[in-house]
Parts: sequence; structure tokens; C-alpha cells
Amino acid sequence: MNAGVGKVLELILQDGLRHARIVCPEKLIPAPGQYLLAADGSDSLLPVPLYHTDSSPDGFIAAPAPDSWTPGMELFLRGPLGHGFTLPSSARKICLVALDDSPSRLRGLIRLALKQRAAVTLVTDSLAENLPDEVEIQPLASLSEILAWADYAAFDVTRELLPELLKRLGKQNQLSAVKEAEVLVRTPVPCGGIAECGVCAVTTKSGWKMACKDGPVFRLSDFPSPSGSGQGEG
Repeated sequence: MNAGVGKVLELILQDGLRHARIVCPEKLIPAPGQYLLAADGSDSLLPVPLYHTDSSPDGFIAAPAPDSWTPGMELFLRGPLGHGFTLPSSARKICLVALDDSPSRLRGLIRLALKQRAAVTLVTDSLAENLPDEVEIQPLASLSEILAWADYAAFDVTRELLPELLKRLGKQNQLSAVKEAEVLVRTPVPCGGIAECGVCAVTTKSGWKMACKDGPVFRLSDFPSPSGSGQGEG
């Protein structure tokens, strides 16, 4: 983990979410699924978690950016933090699923997927703008069909809706359909893995895990199966 100073170069509205183009040392740039904690030196008591959405010269594009941020603002950054996505090099059919919010936190996987000549389908009912032409967009109603096609899936969901996601996949008998699957669990991570305060605790098969350091990306197979369904390897 590193600490350093960055700067907001530009603010961008994309996918209905404020993004910030940030200039910072390369060692601070998080991988897709990882996060940074950013403090702007204002009266804000808690730092803001920033997720990697795309690459940018001398830095990266991050989301979500607070309304109070302005171009030129200096940021105090700590990270990268947590475990990010692990995109298998063998994956050729990739499904990205934004269950309840902007797909921005999954965007960082698109460049990696296309680099390894994979087909990419984004499944979401939310706004998705300025995607590469190679990326197909499908509604959540088509999730079952797309998962049957994919050999890797990445989900983005809040901790509160995680049980609903698992139940939905179980009902559709999709828990074992994908060879590999990972879930970014969105939850407050105020301490960034330092205090072990338990605010970000997530229930897994092996007990409580802290999203701030054990996640925020987990294997789908880490989670208990919904009642009445079996869960294969993620």
C-alpha cells in the first residue's frame, strides 16, 4: 500500500455518475475492482473510495467523484487497497453484470478483455455510454441466457442486494453455469483495512470477511448457496 498526492484534472459525467480524471504516481493506480481512499483536505471527515474505470495518461479515471470536487483540486491518496478482479487469460466470452447501479466500476475490465481478444457483453438496465463498438449491451432480463454463454462473469452489487443476486442466480440454476465468476461487493470501507471496524463485514462460507481488505471483489463460490440450490466453483 502506498500514499501520495494526486490532482483532479477533469470531471466527467458518464453512465449517470460523476467521474474524475486523476493525475497521480503510477504506484497509486488501482487495478479494476481495487480502490483508493482519497481525501481532499476539506472538512470532510471520511475519505472517499475511488474505483478504477479506465486508463488515462499519467493516472486513471475514477468513480464516483464527490459533488464538491473541482478541476485542479489536490487529493491525498492511499492505496491501492483490497483485492480486485482476476480476469482469466483463457476467458474468451466475458459477461459484466451491473445489477443495481452504474456499470462504471466494471469498465476497467473492458480494455483488458478486448486486449485478449475476448467477446464482451455488458448486462445492465442502467445507463451505459461511450462503450467500445465491440461491447454488446443486454438488459438484465437476458441474464440467464448470457451467463449460459459466458466463461467468465463479473458482477457489481451492493452488500444489501447480494442475497437477492445469489437467490436470483439459484432460481435460474446459474450458480454453476459460469466456469469462473467474481463479485464486487459495494459497501462502506471507511478505514481502508486499518481499523478492522467491521462496518464492511460480508458473510462468506468461511465466516465473516472484511470487504475493505478481503474484498471488495470475492469469488462467487465464496458465498453460501441460497436455500435449495447448489453452487459450483466460481
